[in-house]
Amino acid sequence: MLSIAHYKVLIADAIQELSSQKLRTFLTLLGMIFGVGAVIAMLNIGEGAEREALKLIDSMGVNNIIVNAKEYEKEELVEIREESLGLNLGDVHAALATLPFVEGYSASKNIEMHDVYSDYAKSDARAIGVTTSYFENGNLTINQGRLLSDEDNRKIAQVAVLGADAANELFPDYINDKTQILGKYVKVNHVWLKVIGVLNAPEGNKNEFQGVQIGGDRYRIFVPLKTSTQKFASDTLASELDNIKLNIAKNTDPVIAAKAINRLISLRHGELNDYELIIPAALLEQQKQTQQIFNIVMACVAGISLLVGGIGIMNIMLANVMERTKEIGLLRAVGATQQDIRLQFIAESFTISVMGGLLGIFFGLVLSEIIGFYSGWAVSWSLPAIVLSLSICMFVGVGFGVFPAIKASKLNPIDALHSD
Repeated sequence: MLSIAHYKVLIADAIQELSSQKLRTFLTLLGMIFGVGAVIAMLNIGEGAEREALKLIDSMGVNNIIVNAKEYEKEELVEIREESLGLNLGDVHAALATLPFVEGYSASKNIEMHDVYSDYAKSDARAIGVTTSYFENGNLTINQGRLLSDEDNRKIAQVAVLGADAANELFPDYINDKTQILGKYVKVNHVWLKVIGVLNAPEGNKNEFQGVQIGGDRYRIFVPLKTSTQKFASDTLASELDNIKLNIAKNTDPVIAAKAINRLISLRHGELNDYELIIPAALLEQQKQTQQIFNIVMACVAGISLLVGGIGIMNIMLANVMERTKEIGLLRAVGATQQDIRLQFIAESFTISVMGGLLGIFFGLVLSEIIGFYSGWAVSWSLPAIVLSLSICMFVGVGFGVFPAIKASKLNPIDALHSD
């Protein structure tokens, strides 16, 4: 069993030997740097994508079933309305009454927009009528003021809660002091609304997941549902609601629940498919499968890079064995054992792999940030990913250094001393 001091000497000798061949060592390091950098970048992008997906699913509610009204041309809508009234609160009440796994709901109605402005600025923000449970179902939290209440809905109150970006655009002078916005008014079409609250900006910066539009709540103006239907004009053929979120019991399979909900609404709508169901849990599973395929492909690419780096290490170590044949013969002549020779060369391959690994980690972190910046992808990193990458690098380095080390240790001392 070698002592720690012996290992320190081996590493010091390895560093000295590698530094004597700077260019060759640097070129060998590049293989390991690119290999580890590829692994780090792949893991960082994968981790970032997974966290972004979880944020987006969280905004949809993993235990929700979402029902959206479909859009049609007016001529087609006239025919559909002969059989179906479209999404409405009756669908919600029927689900609550007949499906025991449905525990709650939220609903919304989009307002046809013309103009939105305050005394300070105009805006392209969209207005939407919502039930009071909409905010909880969308994991939206208040920054200043209060949320909409059942009393606001009952009284058809002309009040509004602003999304973070809508508030910033309508009241640019109060970006850093949202309390000053409370009590002021915004005009949506012809209706003046009193601002009673401003929301926190939800996490994540995407409004689409797996091809499904999921909100854009940062840039919305929220009003009570009854206010949206009775104070704002809408097409007489339009459905009462544009979106319903049904809260499903946690111990219920969302796919099975969606089939039951689909059957119920289909019967109520005269078997017409004028709506679409979205299952966030199924979208999350689809995202995981897509991410797994991405990770496998990227892991293969990174593995090839590390393999090339390992071959580079073997190449430089074999070259070292050939160049240092006399040195090896001299060491054997003065009493060095085959194990001593093996350890010396393995220490050199280990040292170069660690150096390449550490530089590769730095390169990978920088590379992943660059990719994230230009592609708009979410990037994150974790300590286990870095440790895994460095461990693989050291394993590859040592593994490819074993053969040259064994070859060096088996040289005949007399032949080695007489070699040219």
